[in-house]
Amino acid sequence: MTKFGPVEFPEVPAGDDVVLSATTFVSYERCPEQAAGRLRGVYGPESRVSFVGGLAHRVFARHLASGPIDPEGFTAACREEIGSGMNAKLGSLGLKPSQLGSVIEEVGQLYERFKQVGTEGCVGSEVSLEVEPAPGVLLRGSIDAVFDDGAAGTRLVDWKTGGLGDPGPQLAFYAMLWAMEKGEVPGRVEAVSVGSGERTEEVPSTAGVQATAQRVAAVVSELRTTWAGDGRFARIAGPWCRWCPLLDECPEGQAAKTILE
Repeated sequence: MTKFGPVEFPEVPAGDDVVLSATTFVSYERCPEQAAGRLRGVYGPESRVSFVGGLAHRVFARHLASGPIDPEGFTAACREEIGSGMNAKLGSLGLKPSQLGSVIEEVGQLYERFKQVGTEGCVGSEVSLEVEPAPGVLLRGSIDAVFDDGAAGTRLVDWKTGGLGDPGPQLAFYAMLWAMEKGEVPGRVEAVSVGSGERTEEVPSTAGVQATAQRVAAVVSELRTTWAGDGRFARIAGPWCRWCPLLDECPEGQAAKTILE
């Protein structure tokens, strides 16, 4: 094992490079084949919901970095954020610039709700973390907001614009990654839905981040072993099949989609 702060990362077999993000880790826990597709660069088409969510996150980060956005300048601020990194998504979505009004209005509604969320003690937004626990293995994540809660320690927050779903695996990955890079277990990890008002939090422990590291190492091992073998990953059907880019070639996913509809 290799030690990173309070975390001992288990040994993994040598093999192809693996870049494991929080999103891919969560995807693997749901359906290994879907996650393997992401690692091959196979992504689903951009959707209006994901575009609105992405733009809202950029607006939230802008607020945390520079202060509240003036209502009169909100549309211009949104267009600046789109122009600085979201034009490709806008193009793939098929939205014309003239159709942006309704999108910006929706983001504005989310922003008004966001402003009701307490942000006192915020010390960073969109904080990127990267750790290389083994040769050819890169773990990465981006924390939406980091708060200093004084004696209670550091709090990591993930904003959601829709329902919370099950944020546990993602929060656990962030807690592990923070502990590995910063050398300390965060005091709290939290998921907050700006859209629905839902909120959930967990108090990580050394044992908990260690257990997550063991699971992450197992995922890396399974990926490398399967790639070196027949390349066939398990397919697990569920609600996530609706948006899976591999749906056309997956009988399990097609069956699940039919049932859900």
